Amino acid sequence: MSNRHRTGHLKHYSMSEADIRQFLRFLSGTRKVYAPHRKGRQSFVFREVEDADAVVLDYPRTMQGLKKYFLPPREILLQFDTARQEYHSEEPVVEERIFFAVHSYDLEAVKRLDYSFLQGREESQYLKRREESVFIGISYSPDSYHFGNSVGIPVDMTEGFSLFIQKAEEDHYLLFIIDYKGLKLVSDFHSGKLADISSIELDEADWPTRLQVHYNRLPEIFEKSYHSGIWEDVAERCLGCGTCNLLCPTCYCFEVQDEVELDLQTGQRERSWDGCMLNHFAEVAGGENFRESLEQRTRHRLNRKFLYITQHLNKPFCVGCGRCSSSCPAGIRITDIINGLVSDHHEKLLEKKSRSLMIKV
Repeated sequence: MSNRHRTGHLKHYSMSEADIRQFLRFLSGTRKVYAPHRKGRQSFVFREVEDADAVVLDYPRTMQGLKKYFLPPREILLQFDTARQEYHSEEPVVEERIFFAVHSYDLEAVKRLDYSFLQGREESQYLKRREESVFIGISYSPDSYHFGNSVGIPVDMTEGFSLFIQKAEEDHYLLFIIDYKGLKLVSDFHSGKLADISSIELDEADWPTRLQVHYNRLPEIFEKSYHSGIWEDVAERCLGCGTCNLLCPTCYCFEVQDEVELDLQTGQRERSWDGCMLNHFAEVAGGENFRESLEQRTRHRLNRKFLYITQHLNKPFCVGCGRCSSSCPAGIRITDIINGLVSDHHEKLLEKKSRSLMIKV
């Protein structure tokens, strides 16, 4: 499906880069706005906008997704006093925030976190931070690490955004209004500043990296690849550093610890990020570790993305952002693992079919 079919029916305006930065200044004057900024020579991060000219519109990916704003790397859940038998919880502050120039896969990652924290007993800390959040998307050019299209997330996927910015050509952008919130933001800013256009023609994004099969087939393949030699091959290269866990925008595992003061009466309960690739993650009392080897941990991590939760959500828990691959110190690419499992699975099917034919003959 072309970009034109997905966005052609939406009301849109033509904007220059100067228009976008003027719009950004307007937005940051109304509430907190977070947008991509350069960090060092090659990296990018989301942070609060202080200078609209410092915001980067054309970037491959940020180091972290938006997860840190709703599930902080470390947070205090409650303060307690055992002598008085008292405790009080730390309630997050709910504030209006705009997340500007967000790629489609990062918003889809937030939506997958929403799913996780709405299951069973709802996680109030996360959900409160999610309140009053507005997302403004922007298109991007896929690099060799992106594979969002292979997991059902094209560049111009607009569901969940209030506005979406599509780059059409050099210094020429299209601003699409997606919902009422976006309409309100543009109407407050508009005042004749933007030019309406009636027709658009956009090129389809080019994806250098793809999965070999449709993502709907992955649960079946993963289910039958438990004993694949691919896991051992990857484990021989893996360092077990957990970088993939910490950078993944859909990983949400954490640990909770009580930190007690020297008086042994007062303290606080803290929550911090954890990851299944770390060697003590599956360790229990007595020192037993249920996933002691890197092979087991690697298999578990990818099954979480393409099998376990996928069977309930009907879509992968991986959004194809490429962060784990682009930052892996061992040069391991998640797409190579998946495509390797696919090839291995197909080879076994052919062997089985060949043996069946030989028996019949």
